[in-house]
Amino acid sequence: MEFKDNEAIYVQIASFVCDNILRGRWPEGERILSVRDLAVELQVNPNTVMRAYDFLQSLDVLYNKRGHGLFIAENGIEKVKKYYKNNFFENHLPEVFKNMYLLEISPEEIAKKYSEFVKGENLKKKGNKNENK
Repeated sequence: MEFKDNEAIYVQIASFVCDNILRGRWPEGERILSVRDLAVELQVNPNTVMRAYDFLQSLDVLYNKRGHGLFIAENGIEKVKKYYKNNFFENHLPEVFKNMYLLEISPEEIAKKYSEFVKGENLKKKGNKNENK
């Protein structure tokens, strides 16, 4: 995983976990990697992973089974979607609208590009060979 300079690493790790949940790679009710295992995999300090996990627990995406580890909540997908939607509407959509306005991009052009994107994403979710390219 390559980290961006403009966002806290723990937030990027939380996004990595959320993306895996949304794509169905880490199903609800499943145990996730331990703090140490994920830290080794991502080559980061375990405290950073712990901070990401704490953040996801505060959103009720993850829960701790004492002595067994962290698990994805039964409604984890919905919690992730709710968090992502709120974040998108508050932090990203205003910039998109500003650029659409300045560049004179119509909602119809956006809808067309979105449809093309969704078609490509559906192929990736179904195990397209090009997923990792």
